[in-house]
Amino acid sequence: MTALGFLYPGHSAEDDYPRVEQLLGSDIRLQVVHTDIGEDAHRVDALVEMGSPARLAAGVEELRLTGAEAVVWACTSGSFVLGWEGAHDQVRGLARAAGLPASSTSFAFAHAVRELGAGRVAVAATYPEDVAGYFAAFLKAAGVDVVSLRSSGVVTAAEVGTWGRDEVLALARAGDHPDAQAVLLPDTALHTAAHLPDLEAALGKPVLTANQVTVWEALRLASRRVNAPALGTLFTKEPLVQAPGA
Repeated sequence: MTALGFLYPGHSAEDDYPRVEQLLGSDIRLQVVHTDIGEDAHRVDALVEMGSPARLAAGVEELRLTGAEAVVWACTSGSFVLGWEGAHDQVRGLARAAGLPASSTSFAFAHAVRELGAGRVAVAATYPEDVAGYFAAFLKAAGVDVVSLRSSGVVTAAEVGTWGRDEVLALARAGDHPDAQAVLLPDTALHTAAHLPDLEAALGKPVLTANQVTVWEALRLASRRVNAPALGTLFTKEPLVQAPGA
């Protein structure tokens, strides 16, 4: 069995993880530990505090007890808001605290875009415009060309967590761009695991979503690949392990 650990802030779309685990099949277990979100606000100061070393360290011991082989900070805004170097420092601190390979959702997006060979992307964000701009800057630092950036101005993760299929599809369509080779939906508070085939069918191109890439990143850290087409194009690239029924 491969056990993978995730530090997830608060409670919004964490039910994406058992859904993804079911779609992966095989012998993979996704262990989610909730961290204290502090103030639920897509505001720079609140996001920096949400991803502080103390808040992340508080969840690490519980994850270690699960036997996790790798840990991912399952929060995009609480990592990219620190900037490219700050996000690296955050992950290094998490790895030291956990004694495990570690990453964050922001780096998961950067690595997943590279995996797809998508040099140009569109970003469809739930965040306010200033926070969305930090994500675009992070991607540019990773060598990704952001050809379009759409922000929805939603302030709280709680509100994002209430969005259903129709809202998610509308967000993706509104954020797409003809020049984009992939569309990115960066909020882990957004339920997307059930909608990936619909999203890619609607846009006719790969779609990367936060909880999807977070799980993929943990698998990458554990040197596992799973072919699970229901999780989008990202999970059909050079599979080493076939999911049952896939």
